Amino acid sequence: MDSPSFCSYIEKYNSIGGNEMNYASVKYYDIANGTGVRTSLFVSGCRNHCKGCFQPETWAFDYGKPFDEKIQEEILKSLEPEYIKGLTILGGDPFEPENQKALVPFLTKVKKQYPNKNIWAFTGYILDVDLKQGGKVYTEYTEEMLKCLDVLVDGPFVEEQKDITLKFKGSKNQRVIDMKVYCERGIISILM
Repeated sequence: MDSPSFCSYIEKYNSIGGNEMNYASVKYYDIANGTGVRTSLFVSGCRNHCKGCFQPETWAFDYGKPFDEKIQEEILKSLEPEYIKGLTILGGDPFEPENQKALVPFLTKVKKQYPNKNIWAFTGYILDVDLKQGGKVYTEYTEEMLKCLDVLVDGPFVEEQKDITLKFKGSKNQRVIDMKVYCERGIISILM
């Protein structure tokens, strides 16, 4: 018997309530949230509640619209042009456990369909503290999600360390991490 296709897995996953994430917005042709021209998905739901957050409305998990098949297909289509360098996920926080569960199948699909595009994620959680086994938001999906990423910007926004001259981060405590190096060697390699 043939193994089930990825699409049948997604259909089954969604039919049992696996995809219950909302998203706040999608920015097409974004140049602020990663290198090159990108599509950026702002998910809903964040428990960090950083003082000075630029999008506090995204803290609510029920904010925005359902992350359904229609918006997923729109995002995938937006990644098609060669000049689009990749996808960025931020929010809210993509690493909230509920969001990980919804994002892993989608990110896997993005990687399969566009292996030459890169994926960035922004999180208020700390990679080597909160996203490791036993960490605050570690789930059965975390490692798979981390493996889908090329770059992770981690750490909470700290208003007292705000610096508008930093590239791709808002405060000095945040790190821009090369996830290929991390996943292959377990070393945190800072890109900038």
